[in-house]
Amino acid sequence: MSVGTIHGVGLGPGDPDLMSVRAHRLLTGAKHVAFFRKAGRTGQARKIIDGLLREDVVEYPMDYPVTTEIPLTDPRYNQALSAFYEEASAHLRALAEGGEDVVVLSEGDPFFFGSFMHIYTRVRDHVPVQVVPAITGMAAAWTATGEPITWGDDVLTVLMGTLNEAEMRARMQTTDALVVMKIGRNIDKVVGALKAAGKYDDAWLVEYASMPNQTVHKLADVEGRVTPYFSIIIVHGQGRRP
Repeated sequence: MSVGTIHGVGLGPGDPDLMSVRAHRLLTGAKHVAFFRKAGRTGQARKIIDGLLREDVVEYPMDYPVTTEIPLTDPRYNQALSAFYEEASAHLRALAEGGEDVVVLSEGDPFFFGSFMHIYTRVRDHVPVQVVPAITGMAAAWTATGEPITWGDDVLTVLMGTLNEAEMRARMQTTDALVVMKIGRNIDKVVGALKAAGKYDDAWLVEYASMPNQTVHKLADVEGRVTPYFSIIIVHGQGRRP
């Protein structure tokens, strides 16, 4: 029996029209489709592909055992997620070893802070794995602002809002263009770092980039509002131009 392939398929930032042709082809022909989601939710990746799957598709939702209920610094967080990824990987590997191809959905790009990476490292030495890259959410976010993110020799830095405020501030001070992700409940810390780094007045908040409910605001105009999970802060570079 031939061994199947696990395909890590990037769906892009949220608009199905921004999906690659290869991703669309794999999805519409897939017999097995797996996707991550918060327990009790449909999952954003599954929403993006609604209506694209064949009628006899076998879906495998992978429910996170924990999201924000435990702090990242709590040892139980990594323990729970490690066991979860091991179980999911074993299931997907078994399908591939049984000769089945499997498509694993990934919001944005699979190799850019995507959950698929944790599957990839656990199965790549055992079964064939193919990764389909995609447009990242941050690219959709800076496009939504209507301004280029970098010019000439600008240095672009991507930061996580989960960093401590002092480290965020230090990294913000040494970059030209900036993207901050994983904001959510970290918004006050991010705002503090931006102000200390002198970049607050130039920051944009983009919510749900490329999705129907997309919003784009100067951060200073909406400070204090609750930021959803799909929020990205953008600070444009102002470098060398002809």
